[in-house]
Amino acid sequence: MANAKNKQRTYARNRAVSRRGNEKIYETDGTYFLKLVICVLLGTLWLKFNAPVAILGIPFGGVPVGMLFGLLLVSKFEKFQYDRKIWYAILILVTIVSYFLPMGILI
Repeated sequence: MANAKNKQRTYARNRAVSRRGNEKIYETDGTYFLKLVICVLLGTLWLKFNAPVAILGIPFGGVPVGMLFGLLLVSKFEKFQYDRKIWYAILILVTIVSYFLPMGILI
């Protein structure tokens, strides 16, 4: 019993590895901000056409090349599903906004 009293407690917030064996990964603010900037820039990349192209009767004014490339990058580099969901939402929102407003980088 003397051994049990001297044993230090490890609280959940101080653990580097969860009980399931998943390692907690912390990224710096600079890394997060860099990812955010890259995601916003990729969302603004469009391949615009002079005249809308009709495919199966649906007119297309442009193709979101940056969003397609961004979706591939996010799925490759983000490990956890909840992180991927956040980046997907940001990427799609910026892509939609940059289509309707005269903003971003147009190819």
